[in-house]
Amino acid sequence: MPKSALDAVDRKILEALQTNGRISLAELSTKVGLSPSPCLRRVRNLERAGVIARYVAVLDQRRVGLPVSVFVSIKLEKQRQESLDRFAKAVERWPEVLECYLMTGSRDYWLRVVVPDLEAYERFVKQKLTRLEGIASIESSFALEQVKYTNVLPMN
Repeated sequence: MPKSALDAVDRKILEALQTNGRISLAELSTKVGLSPSPCLRRVRNLERAGVIARYVAVLDQRRVGLPVSVFVSIKLEKQRQESLDRFAKAVERWPEVLECYLMTGSRDYWLRVVVPDLEAYERFVKQKLTRLEGIASIESSFALEQVKYTNVLPMN
């Protein structure tokens, strides 16, 4: 469903669900100005279209014992499709990696890795990253403070 296919009510529904995925249908329908049946129909349509990909609980990284965020840029030896595929498949298996992006510019990949401490990050690098064939260089930057974090997309 392209963005242009979303009307103002769909946007209100998405905004409300991003803020509180556990909102009741009654609350949601009141918030967006619809009765419950048409509101539920719209939510189901958004789910079927893949606009709503899933519902999750957002955890506090520090409170679950993973206070360290490391941003890792990776340069591969070669940018051939097989190298890119191999790297992507490996990263998908590593739970420490929360985000991975194929990049333009001088680096090939950007990762966000969360770990409990520096020793855990060292193990991640030595036991996973450096054992993966085809990596030319690894650069790590440690986050000192999280200034902003959101998973709420702007719907205006």
